[in-house]
Amino acid sequence: MWIMKESIDYFFRVLNFLIIARIVLSWLSQNTYSTVNRIVYQLTEPILLPFRNLLLKIGLGGGMIDFSPILAVLALDVIRNFIYSML
Repeated sequence: MWIMKESIDYFFRVLNFLIIARIVLSWLSQNTYSTVNRIVYQLTEPILLPFRNLLLKIGLGGGMIDFSPILAVLALDVIRNFIYSML
């Protein structure tokens, strides 16, 4: 059971790291077609897109600041805690 909890925790930490890396890369990197940017984008877009669409539907999206990473990190934490409580 301990190994399963550690694996789940590691998985969610990696996802959070990738989301934060995407934020930092969007600030720093001018080359959006670099290999690192493409990989991070491909791994995080399926997570961020539903939150971006939700923000657009309620009228909070489309501005200069994308709040979908914040919502994604919060949702991932809720999901991780839910999975922990089930174990």
